[in-house]
Amino acid sequence: GVDKLKVLFMTGASITLSAFLREQYESVFGRPWAVLTSALVIASLNVFLFAFDRPWTASDGIRNWGDWLFQSVGILSQPDLLSPFLYSGSVLNLGLLLGAFSAALLSREFGVRMAPVAELVKGALGGLMMGWGAVLSFGCNIGGFFSALSALSLSGIAMMAGLAIGAFLGTRYLSWETGRRPATNAEQFQSPCEPSPATPSSPSSGFQPLIGFFVFFALLIVAYIYRQLGYTPQATFLLFGVAFGVVFQRSRFCLVRAFREPFMSGESEHTRAAALALTLSMIGFSILKATDLKDSTEWVFPSFWLGALLGGSLFGVGMVIAGGCGAGSIWRAGEGHIKLWVGVIFFAIGASAMRIFLVRAELLRELGSALFLPSLVGWGSAVWGVVALMAVWYLLAGWNEQRKRST
Repeated sequence: GVDKLKVLFMTGASITLSAFLREQYESVFGRPWAVLTSALVIASLNVFLFAFDRPWTASDGIRNWGDWLFQSVGILSQPDLLSPFLYSGSVLNLGLLLGAFSAALLSREFGVRMAPVAELVKGALGGLMMGWGAVLSFGCNIGGFFSALSALSLSGIAMMAGLAIGAFLGTRYLSWETGRRPATNAEQFQSPCEPSPATPSSPSSGFQPLIGFFVFFALLIVAYIYRQLGYTPQATFLLFGVAFGVVFQRSRFCLVRAFREPFMSGESEHTRAAALALTLSMIGFSILKATDLKDSTEWVFPSFWLGALLGGSLFGVGMVIAGGCGAGSIWRAGEGHIKLWVGVIFFAIGASAMRIFLVRAELLRELGSALFLPSLVGWGSAVWGVVALMAVWYLLAGWNEQRKRST
């Protein structure tokens, strides 16, 4: 790798341009990216996306897919429903899916991976629970927790508590299930975002990087077409989605792992990365809001406390059972995991069905209140309060990891 290049330069040996480019390619797609650095990149992308339009979330785009499906079969009648190819949240998710797909191909990690029927059922059940929870809390673990808390919405704190409760319950269930049938379920005790098994060697596997380049440049062409047709926002959301997909696939940064592993293995790398990333994202959001570049009420959801806590708990159980959250399920589906495809499909069905139910039952406004932290305690206390919360989360995760290692 890079060490070989240093040796060549030190010894005065010549190196061809193709060999140099090959080394650079392998440094990007031949090994995983650092989790902490990648998490901070994701936080920065989220701030840029908020500055452009709105923060990142996966659930509203997935719900758009469910709404489109229900309208197609006559269950839903919504004349102003946008096509999944025009709705910004959907376009962002499509970019995430295809960005992860291209990154998996470029790194020779793509492969269609079937799961046992029991795991497909868990993917479906987990997807439904995530869909229900995302609607109750006005967002998934990205939009309802990560972006909401970055926007200093009190609902983000309530959902964080709900996600922790749900992750604990989901982990206890997997522990019970594995104890009953350890031979068939041992693999489910692995972290949901561990590197995928190596793609079986075949004559076609060598073409994966070439196909990956084709997919990546095809996405750039599609973004250009969007812009030429007058859909510049959709083009931008698509490119943001591609960036998220590539970073997630190469780093395997995982919010499911951030909530699940402290209760399982004790591993804290992703938890600590999530705490630092959320801190950076919150600072960026606060600057945009405090300077009136963005309205202070943006991404402050009326779900504190009942909707966020209940929704977060349902979502937490679902993401552990399914093996991926909203965004995590999408980018892992891009790697070829059939269980996650099932999870995404049932996420869409569950989210759309829950939204229809709450609207028709007139319960949507009963989920809670929209509370903006600086309006309650002032800007300084709100910002430093979130920083303190993330510091406690960071330190507790690290202490828990060392404690479990020592015992």
